[in-house]
Amino acid sequence: QVQLVESGGGLVQPGGSLRLSCAASGFTFNDYAMRWFRQTPGKEREFVAIVTGTGGATKYIDSVKDRFTISRDNTKNMVYLQMNSLKPEDTAVYYCNALFDVGRSAWGQGTQVTVSS
Repeated sequence: QVQLVESGGGLVQPGGSLRLSCAASGFTFNDYAMRWFRQTPGKEREFVAIVTGTGGATKYIDSVKDRFTISRDNTKNMVYLQMNSLKPEDTAVYYCNALFDVGRSAWGQGTQVTVSS
């Protein structure tokens, strides 16, 4: 069955960096785009970034452009989110998502990122 497992979250000071990882299994990984979302209490889950199946194209929300980088390693079935220059407003639970089709995707369990001094 499809499984997505995130790791790499934690507590970091403002201006610091974290690298999130997502291990995927149960589907043909390089056939599908992968996304990262984030969610804070009381708010809807927010799209952060997407990478195509080949890794050749990416897109970000404006608030993380030039700070975050999404990438994937199709030889390892892994997707990553490198987060630099972190801000307190980046604090959230971050979720990995596999986009199979319009309205059909799979989610990981999430990993907490806390940016605080």
